Amino acid sequence: MKFVVANIFRVAAFVLLLILLFRTEWLSFMLVPLTSNNAPPVYTQNSLPSLALAHLELVIGSIICTAILAILAGVFVTRKSGADFLPLSRAIANAGQTFPPVAVLALAVPATGFGAGPTLIALFLYSLLPIFENTVSGIRQVNPAVLDAADGMGMNPTQRLFKVELPLALPLILEGLKVATVINIGTATIGSTVAAKGLGEVIIAGLISDNTAFILQGGLIVGLMAVLIYDAMGVVESAITRRIGLRPA
Repeated sequence: MKFVVANIFRVAAFVLLLILLFRTEWLSFMLVPLTSNNAPPVYTQNSLPSLALAHLELVIGSIICTAILAILAGVFVTRKSGADFLPLSRAIANAGQTFPPVAVLALAVPATGFGAGPTLIALFLYSLLPIFENTVSGIRQVNPAVLDAADGMGMNPTQRLFKVELPLALPLILEGLKVATVINIGTATIGSTVAAKGLGEVIIAGLISDNTAFILQGGLIVGLMAVLIYDAMGVVESAITRRIGLRPA
């Protein structure tokens, strides 16, 4: 029953997202009451599908860069040679999460100019913590007996890392990637304040014109994208972990 309800929710959310992106006018009757002074209920200044695509490009680009650095840093600080750098690495990751993205944009614009650059920097810093911490936790949770067995089989440190530690840490690492992705989907909306193309344009247009219909459209699209992508990444995570034998088929 739960599986059926979950699938119904997924399909409904996906259909609603498609309607909001490609046929928003079908929902005009619901949006008109949210407008005033005969303002348009549907955002038409720019193509919503193109804004959504640009939004996802920002998120994917930032997550790829963050994942590479955060996973490498997580591996490094769990080695004997890098253990002393764990407090510093953790402090940097925490600072990236706690420093307001708007402040990052304000500081980055003079150096990189307006557009996607400062937004990518803000998203990069904001997603460091979950990926880094989950990488460290995943590697540290590996049973010492398993590591001893790997050593007994004659594995060198590199083989043990890639054949034992990272595969066993993979579920937590993937969970960190999922959380970081959802965070960045929502946070990327601020990029429109520095001329980065994305769904923030719709929300900001609504704020400027006092048009709640625009704000609702932008917010719903971003929220549905976050829910559906998180769900899709969960399916991929389950498939990967089953394939490497960490979950029953």
